[in-house]
Amino acid sequence: MTTPGLLIAAPASGTGKTTVMLGLLRAFSDAGLSVQPFKSGPDYIDPAFHHAACGRASFNLDGWTMPGALLDALGGKAGDADLAIVEGSMGLFDGVATPGASGTGASAEIAHRMGYPVILVLDVSGQAQSAAATALGFARFDPDLPFAGVILNRVASPRHERLIRAGMAAQGIRVLGALPRRGDLVLPERHLGLVQAAEHPALDALIAEYAAFLTAHVDLSAIRDAARATPRPAAPSIAAWAPPAQRIALAQDAAFSFTYPHLLDAWRTAGAQILPFSPLADEAPDASADLVWLPGGYPELHAGRLAAADHFRSALAEHARTRPIHGECGGYMALGEGLIDAGGSRHRMAGLLGLVTSYEKRRMHLGYREAVLNVPMAGLPAGRRLAGHEFHYSTVITQPDAPLAQVHDATGAAVIETGSHRGTVTGTFFHMVAAR
Repeated sequence: MTTPGLLIAAPASGTGKTTVMLGLLRAFSDAGLSVQPFKSGPDYIDPAFHHAACGRASFNLDGWTMPGALLDALGGKAGDADLAIVEGSMGLFDGVATPGASGTGASAEIAHRMGYPVILVLDVSGQAQSAAATALGFARFDPDLPFAGVILNRVASPRHERLIRAGMAAQGIRVLGALPRRGDLVLPERHLGLVQAAEHPALDALIAEYAAFLTAHVDLSAIRDAARATPRPAAPSIAAWAPPAQRIALAQDAAFSFTYPHLLDAWRTAGAQILPFSPLADEAPDASADLVWLPGGYPELHAGRLAAADHFRSALAEHARTRPIHGECGGYMALGEGLIDAGGSRHRMAGLLGLVTSYEKRRMHLGYREAVLNVPMAGLPAGRRLAGHEFHYSTVITQPDAPLAQVHDATGAAVIETGSHRGTVTGTFFHMVAAR
């Protein structure tokens, strides 16, 4: 039996998709439903909020980095749930010009593949009947994409709502809810997006408020009834990347938290052991680990504590004498010689690579990446092709080591952030999603 689902989308970022998503997940869970969340696109932060809202791990679905078989296998995670809900990214049809593994990365592609109808979240601030023109354009832009209706957000008054509903009714657009403007129901943000779920001391209470807000102002029964799915043959379990080692020491704390659930799930399913440790607590990686993995995160916000973590640093150096270490983005920065923070102060890092990075000299690096390895890395052979993405603001000041890979963006243009390697230590600014 195929689990019905929906995709929560919007014309652009910043319209309130995440508030709606979290409110729906909690409201349906409170009603006794098992809800499987997903996130369209390469995003680390939102899935953690999804998990907090409904108690089930959320998985990314991305058409540029992931082949169709992997998308289908991950979609199968909803097989034992009553309902699946995908949170879209950016605008519904936003993607890159050059398709990747199975598409351009647009949220609409995920809705198509899974057969999930779209609910469009519209920020109606500063308009009334004109909102229907936006909704009508999205409903008709792709006639083959099922369109369930709209949820109006940031409605100013009952009169405002009546005018918008009249415009929608004239065009045959179904209104599934209208959310009054609420300045207090906002998640705090920082430079890479939302502040991480684990950093919210009252997150559960905030999500409960979202659920109460959604329950009061949207038609939950109509939303559930709108859910659909395309029947598909059962997809075999497919690993996006086979376990890079049997015993993996994984840094996990406020500085290193960007790991994809589908990778960890695949590694555990294949029998690998994940051994978490905290560099910020000056913990050493497990001495029996075959590989140390430092994921991305926010080392620039904790550079002083990392610089003072002598036990962690010496244990890392000891591990590197005989066994591999890999760092992604923030983890890569932590493996370098130094990190310059926003105030211009330089902090000592692990010194296992010659890399020096600066957060003082900020420039956004964002986009899909395809890499071909120059040397072996974390269980993968030289020549292996990887698909992933890059998102950071730090600038490379010095990178004296040999490049790890040949890296290109989604258009095929060369990218200068190639990663680097020295001895058993490798690092990249790009986050791997799948090996091709």
